[in-house]
Amino acid sequence: MILEQFRLDDKIAIVTGANRGIGQAMAIGLAEAGADVTLVSRNPADATQQTIEKLGRKAIVICADLASPGSIETIVNSTIKKFGRVDILVNNAGIIRRAPFTEFSEKDWDDVINVNQRSLFLLSQAVAKEFIKQSDGGKIINIASMLSFQGGVFVPSYTASKSAVMGLTRLMANELAPHNINVNAIAPGYIATDNTAPLRQDAARNKAILERIPAGRWGQPEDLKGIVVFLACAASSYMHGYTVAVDGGWLAR
Repeated sequence: MILEQFRLDDKIAIVTGANRGIGQAMAIGLAEAGADVTLVSRNPADATQQTIEKLGRKAIVICADLASPGSIETIVNSTIKKFGRVDILVNNAGIIRRAPFTEFSEKDWDDVINVNQRSLFLLSQAVAKEFIKQSDGGKIINIASMLSFQGGVFVPSYTASKSAVMGLTRLMANELAPHNINVNAIAPGYIATDNTAPLRQDAARNKAILERIPAGRWGQPEDLKGIVVFLACAASSYMHGYTVAVDGGWLAR
């Protein structure tokens, strides 16, 4: 039955940036579908863990700075030690810095690239090796952005990193598909999170954004639950290298 293909019973997922916003919602969505979850974040993800455990699923929290050496090994080893395997990786963690292009600092460039692009590559590489060792496939889900498709303004390192996420998603899919590993990405639209708070607090920008969204509202983190479960489950087994926009119609305008 087709609905059975959407179940994630006893699958093991790693979700980065899982303490709040989109990452928190996606981690809970995976647990609601039956998965146990390793929650990775710079700050404690206790609230996410408690919600997952109330669902009857298991969760562990790993506080880690993905830009720091050794964090990747800690995440993977801790997951294997606790759960014995890994089946799903959601590369959600990301940061953003805003300044005009001519004033953008080297530090802000490096900080964003290191978290959004470099750590995604390294964690995906480490988890893919585990998938291959386990010999029964796996799912890698990257979190891209509207700025994987567009240029934006005042966020050069964020735009560069999210464009790279789309490109890496395609490359990883090409190389890993023979190992029964699916690699796809989600490009959230304008979602009401801490990252977008400055935009929502700017009356003119907020109005301009809402006027372009056919759905007529900012997205909520919970709007990403369905797509992450789909990309993590057997129902998407023939999807490789695609970036799915969940944007209220923003890119259709």
